[in-house]
Amino acid sequence: MLRLRKYLNPYMFMFTASVILLFIQANLDLALPDYLSRIVNTGIQQSGVESPVAVAMRQETFDHLLLFLSEEEATAVQDAYTVVQPGTVEAAEYIGQYPYLESQAIVVRKDLSDDEIDALTNPMAEALLAVSALEQAMADPEAAAQMGGGAFDLSRLPAGTDLFALIDRLPAAQRAEIGETMNERFAALGETMVVQTAVVRVKTEYEALGMNVAALQNSYILRVGAIMLGVTLLSAVATITVGYLSARIAAGIGRDLRSDVFRKVESFSSAEFDKFPTASLITRSTNDITQLQMVTMFMVRLVFYAPIMGIGGTIRAIGKGSSMWWTIAVAVIVLVGVIAVVISIAMPRFQVVQKLIDRINLVARENLSGMMVIRAFNMQGFEEKRFDKANQDLTDNTLFIARITSVMMPVMMLILNVLSVLIIWVGAQQVADANMQVGDVMAFLQYAMQIVFSFLMLSMLFIILPRAQVSADRIADVLEIEPIIHDPVNPQPLNGRFTGTVEFRNVSFRYPGADADILHDISFVARPGETTAFIGSTGSGKSTVVNLIPRFYDVTEGSILLDGIDIRQVTQHDLRDKIGYVPQKGILFSGTIESNLLYADEFASVEDLQTAVTIAQAADFVNSKPEGLRTEIAQGGANVSGGQRQRLSIARALVKKPPVYIFDDTFSALDFKTDAALRRALRQSTQDSTILVVTQRVSTVKNAEQIIVLDQGRVVGKGTHDELMATCETYQEIALSQLSMEELSS
Repeated sequence: MLRLRKYLNPYMFMFTASVILLFIQANLDLALPDYLSRIVNTGIQQSGVESPVAVAMRQETFDHLLLFLSEEEATAVQDAYTVVQPGTVEAAEYIGQYPYLESQAIVVRKDLSDDEIDALTNPMAEALLAVSALEQAMADPEAAAQMGGGAFDLSRLPAGTDLFALIDRLPAAQRAEIGETMNERFAALGETMVVQTAVVRVKTEYEALGMNVAALQNSYILRVGAIMLGVTLLSAVATITVGYLSARIAAGIGRDLRSDVFRKVESFSSAEFDKFPTASLITRSTNDITQLQMVTMFMVRLVFYAPIMGIGGTIRAIGKGSSMWWTIAVAVIVLVGVIAVVISIAMPRFQVVQKLIDRINLVARENLSGMMVIRAFNMQGFEEKRFDKANQDLTDNTLFIARITSVMMPVMMLILNVLSVLIIWVGAQQVADANMQVGDVMAFLQYAMQIVFSFLMLSMLFIILPRAQVSADRIADVLEIEPIIHDPVNPQPLNGRFTGTVEFRNVSFRYPGADADILHDISFVARPGETTAFIGSTGSGKSTVVNLIPRFYDVTEGSILLDGIDIRQVTQHDLRDKIGYVPQKGILFSGTIESNLLYADEFASVEDLQTAVTIAQAADFVNSKPEGLRTEIAQGGANVSGGQRQRLSIARALVKKPPVYIFDDTFSALDFKTDAALRRALRQSTQDSTILVVTQRVSTVKNAEQIIVLDQGRVVGKGTHDELMATCETYQEIALSQLSMEELSS
């Protein structure tokens, strides 16, 4: 696909915008599990209390906390809070929120930054646990007995002792020893459990202050829920925008490719058409480009989004539960293995699909274009078998790929479900050991799902990418081929007093890839106002000679001159603009008779069209139609006879009024009477033009000013009818096989 990368350049702005939006979308999607974790951990388990650094607490509790902080920590905590006394002006601001303030002093947290709160979290959490433990010991002798031992044995103190007052009177060193003893016990819980337990103590403090804890919990859940809703909506907007941009990019690239392929094919000579069959070119212009459009849209949406989700999800999952990283690693390894096996099996078959589509298009096209012959020889059964064979080959190959790739989804879902059970089982043990919170386990599970789905999305890309690569190579083969026939760098003009003299000088020609020449040393001059006819047996090279004039092929040796200028020194457009060409098989396009005639000159008047139709002996059947020139023509001229189609092709060339006419066995589909009438009308209307006629009929060329007899690609006779009858044995044989001596001499 790198061979077609330049087609992405016009859409780089949209592509860059899509990548930025995908990055934003991925980060928004990755944020959702974290918010869910907050709702479970903080909103539900902690009743909306976010931190052990309480927003307010009783003065008494605050003083107790300071007993278990180092001097530096105590200073930082005191700086973070303001004391509010009952009955003061400041109290009026807080009394509605903290009813306890009516009679007792409280401390209120100042407006701190997140970093400042984080710095106070661990010291205050440990101090709160110490305060909570002493309060429990004072209220419960059994708890005091359990806390006995060490430098300060609580079990030996009499019941009802104010432990905080006692500790306050102790020397600083002894207070520090008590704090270290308690911290050692708290360390066994782990940092997360210490903070979570301290938050429970803060909740108790809020209740003591008279705060509405239920309202606090609801407020937190609603606030985080609103943030989640906003994040989801932003992600949806990003998704829709990326979908729109990816569709625009894919459609634009498809349009550009179709346009360039069509233009490239239009520049092909007959040699290039020999390399690329028509059915293959149709497949490349339709099915192959459709494959590229689809993979482009998928790549824009997934090739960046999936890795961001996979890498970001892994980082965040490890942050939530570093001890469970191995669960994701195992799942990813299994996933990669499954994808590798499927791709290695399916890849060779993807490379065959497009060739099989070419084959089925070829068979269908041959059947549709040759239906009359098939029916005439009663070969419908044979053709049905031929089509069924091509159809069955494509079906079998497609089904094989479908069966292989269909295994991927159930395997992925199995891995996903097993991973979910494994995470829940391991996570439950982590929660029981106080190493993780329930919300973190839920977030870890969601991150794991996102990681697996990112690999699932990449696997879908890996499935369609090989086929798209084949399609891209096939399209690039067409676009990169350099036509054998091309315009010169500095072309000569064909203007001024152009007459239309055609001269062949020692022309030899062989088809590309052939071993021998098909034309040998052809030389003649066709002059304006004269008819030059070519006659000879089948395969003698008559059509090949005239097809060299419009440069459908280029000569191998020698040169062809038009008014003394080598046709290779002028542009193909200028050359063909001087030629009116009528092929062996009349070709009409879907539309009307008028639109087919205007194909030669879009500015031709109705009078010009009528004149051309009359000269081509087509006026009778055209005027017999109710719509006249506006009569509809089916695709390929299927609704007119072969003779009518040929006469309309001649009329089209006449509308152009070129200085050079080429009739390549054009009169073969006409009866002798129409042929004679048409030649008489042509001679009168094309008196100043150079006329080159290829024919099998001697009667058609009898009156030509110059007849060139070809045999096996060589000129074996040249002259008028009478001269050739006297000197050319090959011409005599052809003439006597068609006409009697009386007819030949008349």
